[in-house]
Amino acid sequence: MRWQSGRRSDNIEDRRGMRVGRKGLVGGGIGTIVLVLVAMYFGVDPSVVLNQAGNLAPAQEERQTPFSPEEERLKEFVSVVLADTEDVWGTLFQGSGQAYVRPRLVLFSGAVESACGFAEAAMGPFYCPGDQKLYLDMRFFNDLAQRHDAPGDFAQAYVVAHEVGHHVQTLLGISDTVRAAQNRAGKAERNALQVRMELQADCFAGVWANHANKTRQILEPGDIEEALAAAAGVGDDRLQRQARGVVVPESFTHGSSEQRMRWFSRGMQRGDPAQCDTFKAARL
Repeated sequence: MRWQSGRRSDNIEDRRGMRVGRKGLVGGGIGTIVLVLVAMYFGVDPSVVLNQAGNLAPAQEERQTPFSPEEERLKEFVSVVLADTEDVWGTLFQGSGQAYVRPRLVLFSGAVESACGFAEAAMGPFYCPGDQKLYLDMRFFNDLAQRHDAPGDFAQAYVVAHEVGHHVQTLLGISDTVRAAQNRAGKAERNALQVRMELQADCFAGVWANHANKTRQILEPGDIEEALAAAAGVGDDRLQRQARGVVVPESFTHGSSEQRMRWFSRGMQRGDPAQCDTFKAARL
């Protein structure tokens, strides 16, 4: 990905080197393990899962230790990707007569407290609609490359763009509508609605890639393949097979590898957010 000459975003909140404790879960605890397994293997929406954490202890700030040049370069890369999403979605919103409110990206190490509750890095990146912030422990990128077989900078960019997609859903009122429907639904229907939410965020990530490349020619050979590998690597079927050896489609909350790749590709090819209406799609 050609990113070095890109604009850097000012909407980065660096909490690396800060420690957050949670009462009753010293040393990780059973409760934390359950939350991690649910989030990683079943893809439950963080805004639902994190609220179960409860009883947060006050955050304790430690003196930040120097970060390696590689870590600082990765932070710079993430800030460029975020800035690029700001530019693309700002233009798209303006074109439809709306104002795009830029989200903040919180970088953290190990654990973090958000408006959605307490989260540990093992749960992966997430977006919290309560404070309209993205949360990312950049060590997840190592997991993306090694555990999910998705190395490369554009795979990392896909992760950020997907979480920004959830922010777009919040601004458009989609998230509130879906949450209301989920509150009235049974478990299977709640999961099905969440799958459509996640696939739409994948499609929105593709829309960003389409416009960013048209405007700034960011794509290099192999970049799209990297994003597709990331989408496939975090598909529910693949994660469940890794975790339990069996696949249970009715428990999906993010979509299969094939679905995630297809909806990212749709956004990338069409470049039109209106083509990302997964809620009206007969086939996901």
